[in-house]
Amino acid sequence: MSHFSQRARTRLYATAALTVLIAACAKKPLTAAPAASTTPQAAPAAIVDGTPISRDAYDFYVKSLTGGKDASTLTAEQKDEVLDNLVGMQLMAAQGLKDGLDKDPETAAQIEVARMRLLAAAESQKYMKGKEPTDQELHAEYDSAVAGMDKTEYQARHILVASKDLAVELTKKIKAGANFAQLAKTQSIDPSKAEGGELGWFAAARMPKPFADAIKSLKKGEVTAEPVQTQYGWHIIQLENTRAVPPPPFDQVKQQVTNRVIQKKLEAYVDQLKKTAVIEKKL
Repeated sequence: MSHFSQRARTRLYATAALTVLIAACAKKPLTAAPAASTTPQAAPAAIVDGTPISRDAYDFYVKSLTGGKDASTLTAEQKDEVLDNLVGMQLMAAQGLKDGLDKDPETAAQIEVARMRLLAAAESQKYMKGKEPTDQELHAEYDSAVAGMDKTEYQARHILVASKDLAVELTKKIKAGANFAQLAKTQSIDPSKAEGGELGWFAAARMPKPFADAIKSLKKGEVTAEPVQTQYGWHIIQLENTRAVPPPPFDQVKQQVTNRVIQKKLEAYVDQLKKTAVIEKKL
């Protein structure tokens, strides 16, 4: 019985094959011997038709399969299976080069993007060493996010129709005393019609902007004076209630805040690189 899922092996076959092709596009012959070095090199994990599979590649593949575990945690049978997979990938990649797949425009584009992505990720990690977010930075980012939050949730009904004329007609009927929920059940094209147009509680940010802007302008019990258009059609909206929503505790969203601070630091680094680069956009 296989110790690794077929899906994982298929995905990593593709990744390893792509890595080999990237190396080929960097003009390193597939069968070339490793460059001479004064630093002792670890013996390769395998040699396939003269091409070595490095121990680093083997260790990386193991971690990819096991979620970061070291090769020493594998049984002898598992180690052999991993190596067999790598050998198979090397053979497939080599055959792909022989078949000229690296010259295929789509494959070449994938290699180009994968190379940029891998190097950019490595540079990001290198740049961020020693620049890990401090508690002060994290709390400042959290406070800024909280200050910009809409701390109100809304409970509303709506009637959605395809034409403005019908929406205007229904609005007039509601103002004249017609039951909103009953009209929603008979006229709305939204699935909420089964509940009389009831949408439950929601944050305005979840809704299309015209809908959100309209709901914020209403008082409890009010109906929009004019139909509101979104990409879904024409809405008649009735605000039923509002409630205050406290922001999530810092500890609950600390990881998201950390990711955002790191993202901002990397964005600033990219902006810095752009200032000293010669960039010619052709599109």
